[in-house]
Amino acid sequence: MRGELVVFATRSMEDYAERVAYEMQTFPDFYGKGYNRKIRGELRTVTFADGEMEVEVHTSIRGKDVFLFASAGRNSYGLSVEQNKMEMYHAIDALRRSQPGRITLFEPFCTSSRSDRTTRRNSVGFWLHYKTLSSLGVDHIITYQLHSDKSKTVVDPRICAIDDVPGSPMLKEYITDNFVRKLEVLNTTVGEDWLFCSVDAGGENVARKYARAFGTRLMIAHKQRNYEKTNSVESINILTDTKIEGKEIWIVDDMIDTGGSIYNLVKELKRRDVARINIAVVHPVFSDPSRERLNELHDQGMLDRLIVTDTVDVSEEIQRAMPYLEVVSSARLSAEIVMRMHEEQSLSPFFDDFDPRHYLSNLKLFI
Repeated sequence: MRGELVVFATRSMEDYAERVAYEMQTFPDFYGKGYNRKIRGELRTVTFADGEMEVEVHTSIRGKDVFLFASAGRNSYGLSVEQNKMEMYHAIDALRRSQPGRITLFEPFCTSSRSDRTTRRNSVGFWLHYKTLSSLGVDHIITYQLHSDKSKTVVDPRICAIDDVPGSPMLKEYITDNFVRKLEVLNTTVGEDWLFCSVDAGGENVARKYARAFGTRLMIAHKQRNYEKTNSVESINILTDTKIEGKEIWIVDDMIDTGGSIYNLVKELKRRDVARINIAVVHPVFSDPSRERLNELHDQGMLDRLIVTDTVDVSEEIQRAMPYLEVVSSARLSAEIVMRMHEEQSLSPFFDDFDPRHYLSNLKLFI
């Protein structure tokens, strides 16, 4: 075990870090292993009149094992991506100057992973972000489901390692608990009546894992973009050798941003007389006009439910405006990851895919 554990958070992740700390203290062996009852450290952000900022550390951390929860995504303070990033960088600098034993950044949703394409004359957001974090003294980064695997090609593990933990297993477990429930249903209704569909060709691997896990057929949506504009789709083609009329469709992806791809895909699927359409994504980015688009689909009877995790803040206001939205908490999983890392245990179990059949079989043994 490393030095004493201390958990910090920037303003964008204060509520999330509190939930993680609470979950850690509910583990049966938390106090038995000598953890400090007060594991939350205090940061204070000072903003000057001209907009500059400083972050102060108000907890002694010399030689301690520090975990910082931070995000540049949507948050209850209404801070922008740029403000969140600057606060994150200032917080890391302040923590490093306080001489901890180790700094681990836990960034549940890495906004910079959207910018990972290298061409001759463009900046690469994830590279800039990683380079900044590692130069400031972060030893390890943990995140959930980066936008693409190619982001990790910039990582030099000798300087700063990264663990990109899959987020989809949380959704698969939730779907199994709430919509499958029984092994008999998985073997009959799900296998015969469900289909998993990618949002685009790039998401085929994600959808394939869902289809394999639940024993269903796979559909791939191929979208034609207008590359003169960001976040724009001109047309969508459905690629499948399976009859889809009357089927229950699950559209799966790593995130919803503006919702343009999903909006067009749902309309195309409904035109083909599918019975029901659900969406399951890890990161609810919800940039405008996504919520208006999704509400329109739901109000017109095209969208039944939308399942997301809380890697990006989903306020009560958003949930009231989207009554079909179901949010899966990732706090307990994050707490398990923090404790395993602190105790120098392997994170391999968190990279195993979720198996509904094995899960339901084990539940049946205890009934």
